[in-house]
Amino acid sequence: MAPTVILVGAPGAGKTTVGRLLAERLGCPFADTDHLVEEAAGTTVPDIFVVEGEAAFRARETAALTAALRDHDGVLALGGGAVLAERNRALLREAGAPVVLLSVPLSDAVTRVGLARDRPVLALNPRAMLRRLLAERAPLYAEVATHEVDTGTRGPEDVVAAVLALLEDPSVTTPDRGAAP
Repeated sequence: MAPTVILVGAPGAGKTTVGRLLAERLGCPFADTDHLVEEAAGTTVPDIFVVEGEAAFRARETAALTAALRDHDGVLALGGGAVLAERNRALLREAGAPVVLLSVPLSDAVTRVGLARDRPVLALNPRAMLRRLLAERAPLYAEVATHEVDTGTRGPEDVVAAVLALLEDPSVTTPDRGAAP
């Protein structure tokens, strides 16, 4: 069993929104690693960050990703920082499912995330943190992605259509990544 498609990207890229719509269109289940972590921990991601720290959250995230890659056969959305761990990137490269990077320009990410009270890594200064995260994580997302869809100027339904087109014909050229490897 393996996911149908895996969505990665920065906070505000639309992974959860697009993932839910995509799963609905494909008639398959949807899972989000942040929600899987919360279910397993019995608390929220922000509470895990405060009480246990980021390292503990990242360990829980790897466990959730490992289980989802083994047990989930639908659309899987990853938390924005899941690609930080080399183990997670290796799991994604070996997953046997398309990994679609939902990219987002800084201005759109800021608008979508807002004040980010529920996003611990963005709590202090969302715009500055997003700028830094986008720059730091871009090469990590590129390392695992088989496709890229820019979500900045598109609504969720248009992004879903673009992802579906990639799933139907992996040789389709995407604006930012070229043809699938």
